[in-house]
Amino acid sequence: MFQTHCYDSWLGGAARQGSFIRYSQLGGTLPAPLFLFLAGLSLAFTTDRMRQRGMSAGPIARSTIRRGSEIFLLALLFRVQEYALSLAHAPWTDLLRVDILNAIAVTLILMSIVNWAVARSGAAGARLRAWNVAAAIGVALTIALATPPLWTTARLHWLPWYLESYINGVHIYGVPQTWLFPIFPWAAFGFIGLAAGHLLSAARERDREVSTVAWLGAAGVAIFAAAWWFDSLPVRVYAVYDFWHTSPNWFLMRVGVLLVIVLFGYAWCRWGAGEWGFSPLVTMGQASLLVYWVHIEFVYGDFSILPKRAVGIGKASVGLLIIFVMMTLLAMARVRWKGRGAELAAWFRRPASRST
Repeated sequence: MFQTHCYDSWLGGAARQGSFIRYSQLGGTLPAPLFLFLAGLSLAFTTDRMRQRGMSAGPIARSTIRRGSEIFLLALLFRVQEYALSLAHAPWTDLLRVDILNAIAVTLILMSIVNWAVARSGAAGARLRAWNVAAAIGVALTIALATPPLWTTARLHWLPWYLESYINGVHIYGVPQTWLFPIFPWAAFGFIGLAAGHLLSAARERDREVSTVAWLGAAGVAIFAAAWWFDSLPVRVYAVYDFWHTSPNWFLMRVGVLLVIVLFGYAWCRWGAGEWGFSPLVTMGQASLLVYWVHIEFVYGDFSILPKRAVGIGKASVGLLIIFVMMTLLAMARVRWKGRGAELAAWFRRPASRST
């Protein structure tokens, strides 16, 4: 995410041409799916913990929907902040832009509703988990398959632009914008994470976590290869085929990469960072919302540490390193002080000592 944003914001002149920036932006196709995938993974773990504590489907759904709603409000607050910092130079319609935080929030709410519906079926134990996995995968594939027509031949023109934008990212431009994050196809990555989370939660209970993660990694390789083969076939199902933005094959390829990342991430946390005691990536992951929120201002905002679209690869790379260090320190501070607000308030409220 850092390298994608930094190079996109700062590179200028000849540095904006050639293979370097192309590969940089290709790497940028993974952070958003990872955010959504991890949101689904986290929701599955949270839901299973609540069930183990004896909570029923209704209270679980209310709790997780409330969390999604909180993130949605934060997404709106972020847009208000960006608009205010632009000193009203940005159009007011930017306040309703569908960005990644909006996508995460709406996806969390949708996943919570699906979990609630499955739980209401009356299934329990292993059967409930199996149904959760099947439902999550089914919804993900439905979203992926419905994306191409919803972006092209089956546009919902009758919706106001600010609602249609949540379907296909049309915003105010009359056609879908590839730099936005509508439900189709982005929510599908969250549902894949939800399915993986339910599988891993069950594996942890049966002490089969390592083997399950290994199988997920192998499945990722197989899914990537199958999607690549599907894309090479001469048959075309959709009237308009856009591989890089709406293709179900491209969606499956990224799912395959995500599952392989899960394998490497698990190995890193269990035998790498877990042994060394500290990892910048793990630490930033624990404060990901704050890190995302703040780094945007220092890369794209008026507080950018380098002039936008005006430097070469070397200087932009130094800026990237500075951003990485700054955000690591910020995340360390956030993790250290998380939950210590009451302690800090008590310190300020303590009576002053009297001198004798």
